[in-house]
Amino acid sequence: MQAGKGAAEAMKEKGSNVAASARAGMEKTKATAQEKKERMTAHDPMEKEMATEKKDVLKTQAEMDKQMAQEHNAAAREAAATGGQGTVPLHTTGRATGIHHPGYGTGGTDAKTTNGSGI
Repeated sequence: MQAGKGAAEAMKEKGSNVAASARAGMEKTKATAQEKKERMTAHDPMEKEMATEKKDVLKTQAEMDKQMAQEHNAAAREAAATGGQGTVPLHTTGRATGIHHPGYGTGGTDAKTTNGSGI
């Protein structure tokens, strides 16, 4: 039964990682579209450059969030494999601790976890 449990945790992690990757891709696409819009409405080269820099920051943040989510998912799988409950503190974000969102798994920045209380 332990082998089946480990396989289930691995599948959960993989699904959560796919979701985190998809979310990061969407955020990157939004950043690119926003940059294009801002560049079209900008009147001087400085505004255009600022739009590009903003896009780069947003894309970098999306990639960092994805990597943090994947690390969190791996830690959750390890915790479950060692007899934990499958939840781990989100110590890297400083937002919430020990909150697990079934089916979501990224520990992202949804409204339920931003105040750190889990409410």
